[in-house]
Amino acid sequence: MIQSHPEVSNSGEFKGFNEARRIMWCYEARARVSERFEETSFLADVNVAAVHVDNTTRADRVFLVAFDEAGRQVGVDTLYVDGPNQHLDVASEFDHDFTGMDVVPDSQLDQAISRENGWVVNLKVLRAYEPVADRRATQRAVFLVHLQDMMKNGEVRGFLFGRGESDEADAA
Repeated sequence: MIQSHPEVSNSGEFKGFNEARRIMWCYEARARVSERFEETSFLADVNVAAVHVDNTTRADRVFLVAFDEAGRQVGVDTLYVDGPNQHLDVASEFDHDFTGMDVVPDSQLDQAISRENGWVVNLKVLRAYEPVADRRATQRAVFLVHLQDMMKNGEVRGFLFGRGESDEADAA
């Protein structure tokens, strides 16, 4: 992970900018996981419940191992990393720990997790992911944190929500 410059990250002046950057990084991680998994057959295979992502063994590729509900291995795939925008870093919204996915004790999936050489994607959550809705929500969140900075600095005193028609109820 890239660390921000200490002077910038501690400055209250750029609070919204730093938050917007964090929001965008999280969005990009989710979008990348979704896009890269579309290159595999795992999303379409209803027998696949989870995929272990080994993103630590090699820098030029990511090894994927698919598991069923019982934690048995049901497939493998390799995604090649030609650029930094293709690496599958942890997207907590899909991670088995953060989504509360049940893992059968002593299963092959449980053994893969215990090796600590990657992370596990909960395919149920990934299948429910809607990229367009996520992009719109991210765009709005980034706008709102930038707006806070602009209002604090006096660059904006008011604004309207809506589709360009003036309405007193939409004015802030």
